[in-house]
Amino acid sequence: MGLNMEEKSGLYSNFIHDFIDQDLAEGVNTRVQTRFPPEPNGYLHIGHAKAICINFATAEKYKGICNLRFDDTNPSKEEVEYVDSIMEDIKWLGFEWDNLYYASDYFDFIHQCAIKLIEKGKAFVCDLTPDEMRQYRGTLTEAGKNSPYRERPIEENLDLFKRMTAGEFENGARVLRAKIDMSSPNINMRDPVIYRIAHVPHHQTGDKWCVYPMYDFAHPLSDAVENVTYSLCSLEFENHRPLYNWFVEQIGFDEPPRQIEFARLNLNYCVTSKRRSLILVENNVVTGWDDPRMITLSGMRRRGYPPEAIRDFVDRVGVAKAQSIVDYGLLEACVRDFLNENAPRTMAVLKPLKVIIENYPQGKTETFEVPKNPNKPELGMDKVTFSREIYVEQDDFMIEPVRKYFRLFPGNEVRLRGAYFVRCTGYETDEDGNVTLLRCTYDPESQGGKSPDGRKVRGTLHWVNANDCVRAEVRLYDRLFNVEDPTDESHGDMLDHINPDSLQILDSCMLEGNMRDIKPGDSFQFMRQGYFCVDKDSTSEHLVINRTVALNSSW
Repeated sequence: MGLNMEEKSGLYSNFIHDFIDQDLAEGVNTRVQTRFPPEPNGYLHIGHAKAICINFATAEKYKGICNLRFDDTNPSKEEVEYVDSIMEDIKWLGFEWDNLYYASDYFDFIHQCAIKLIEKGKAFVCDLTPDEMRQYRGTLTEAGKNSPYRERPIEENLDLFKRMTAGEFENGARVLRAKIDMSSPNINMRDPVIYRIAHVPHHQTGDKWCVYPMYDFAHPLSDAVENVTYSLCSLEFENHRPLYNWFVEQIGFDEPPRQIEFARLNLNYCVTSKRRSLILVENNVVTGWDDPRMITLSGMRRRGYPPEAIRDFVDRVGVAKAQSIVDYGLLEACVRDFLNENAPRTMAVLKPLKVIIENYPQGKTETFEVPKNPNKPELGMDKVTFSREIYVEQDDFMIEPVRKYFRLFPGNEVRLRGAYFVRCTGYETDEDGNVTLLRCTYDPESQGGKSPDGRKVRGTLHWVNANDCVRAEVRLYDRLFNVEDPTDESHGDMLDHINPDSLQILDSCMLEGNMRDIKPGDSFQFMRQGYFCVDKDSTSEHLVINRTVALNSSW
């Protein structure tokens, strides 16, 4: 299945694995088969990453099978675009499915199951409107009432369902309902709809069908026909489990799957709801589903979040039964930990201020070697050029320094990383008082940033060679919302809580000259700045860099 188990998620024991261990020990099952069953009606997000890791890594742990199955029972909301993006996301996370299926592969089988329920007297065609059905359903404290069509003869139900399938009726005219118990305390068991009419072409089956099974009907039957042993799903499906088991039992499978629920992954400072995410997209709050501020997997990939960090995050969160809210800072910490160990270092000046080193020889250029990553000496060294004119950060100079300011100010000496000591001798400003140029001298005996006489220099600055640098646009991304729960309607509309600083664009940044050939997806640590990734918008003529995460959280 691709990566070694030690490199994947979900390998530690949890209550799901405890259930499986007990089943295997008692002979209830002799093998483990799971599946990841997304509906292709949108892009996957961080919550799906947890489900992916749990299903695939559980199969991996028990040397079993994990299939990918698209539960494509609602063609009005499903598109091939989403199918393709889901497959890309799963592979990017580091998992490979054993088999690829669609619920639509089983439409003929599911249709026959519906006929079987009718023949057993366990399903009926109902003419109630959706509003009438809601009235008949009852409440959490009051039992529902039987539909007036509930006792239709079997032959009449078979005929009506056949005519529904043939396209004789308009959308919404009739539905097929399971006949269970309208007085059940579990509303899901109150004669649920299992087929509805929808004259909509399907992305897999075209115009073959005008009736489609409901998810709650198609899902357990798809699991059972694939020989899934464990249907692992999030906690909102716990109340659906009796219905899941009822369908499997009524159709008569010899080895029914076992549904086990786990808590969803709820993250603060973000939204995962497709409906709310669509609002962000349609209101141009973000540029699309893969905007780096979105918590979609495509958005996190574009921002530079490594898949290894996301799997590590899922492991740290753990698999629990109780719902909880996880702090976004934990996800950022996982990203930092991985990139700190693996990302090459480089220097980039985001807000350039030119420096002229007046006693450095005109026309001279030196080359220094610095480690690409001190944690990984095997990555080797980078070559950095140095000349009389360099850029430093505007924030690294103050005319009148505050207390404990150890960077550049008139008369102060600092270390340029990997190069020399320099001392500020003067500066120039424009008519508005903005500093436009620094003048410095250097100590030629301090090559490599080492003190020649033991004097202490407390400040170390990053820099780039003004004669050998490349210009780039840098997009500084931060959290999209400035409140922990943007979905809390008691605090106003979600759009009222957009963080105004979630994106800042700097279009005159200067990178080291050896960054000219970087490609989309490449990640780096910019010294003293944070971790950055080359955006998909980047070209050789116009580099575009995204900030993945700052070195330290400002939250």
